[in-house]
Amino acid sequence: MMASPMSRPFRFSALGLPLCCALILAGCVLSGSSRSRVAQWQSRYRDFALQRVTAQQLLAEVNLRVDLIPAGTVGRKVKRPMTPRFITIHSTQNPTGTAYHHALALKRGSLRAPKRKGGNRIGYLTWHFTVQQDVAIQHLPCREQGEHADFDGPGNNTSIGIEMCEHQGNDLALTIDKTARLAAYLMHTYGLGLERVVPHYHWPRISPHISQPHKDCPHFLLDNGRPGATWRWFLGRVELHHRRLLPPAALLSAR
Repeated sequence: MMASPMSRPFRFSALGLPLCCALILAGCVLSGSSRSRVAQWQSRYRDFALQRVTAQQLLAEVNLRVDLIPAGTVGRKVKRPMTPRFITIHSTQNPTGTAYHHALALKRGSLRAPKRKGGNRIGYLTWHFTVQQDVAIQHLPCREQGEHADFDGPGNNTSIGIEMCEHQGNDLALTIDKTARLAAYLMHTYGLGLERVVPHYHWPRISPHISQPHKDCPHFLLDNGRPGATWRWFLGRVELHHRRLLPPAALLSAR
């Protein structure tokens, strides 16, 4: 019996071949330390076993848990609507905080920031998702602005913020790949192209209080503090998972 589209393995020989070549080329220009880091991450993946999926199945792989900051409190005292046009990738730079710790801190209003003209607008840091190896926790609705990128700039006004955990015991390779799956799902949901997935670095923070406008974030996906071959490798992970999504016609035939 012929396998259904839902159960066929995702093979590089079809849609994935151009992406596979792109990943190889990106690896050729990685520095020695970056190449070693990416190779270590890549060894944790089982891409040969990937299958085509529906959007909901891809979201299930992310293992999303919704734990929103309560409306009308702390970082959500005022509802600030947003039309998502970008997805901004961050790293927590917190060696002890799990995704659950960050969710609790956001709900309690513990992540304060000076509220001032030309700086933080609400007195709190907020973002949409925190990801670790086994879960992604949602803190804000995707159609509400966060305070995670560039104050009153397009990064906050138009982008969904995703933070990747770095605490001890967390598998960073699996965290990166789970983030790539979440980004692919959000691309599909909001009709965004791969060029709309950007690092925090992408958004300059224009403020007299900040000497370096472009933040080295997410630092482990940047090369010498800037997007380079490692970032292109990450975008390859996002595109890999986005290509796994079944087209509408295949979805209908698979029911």
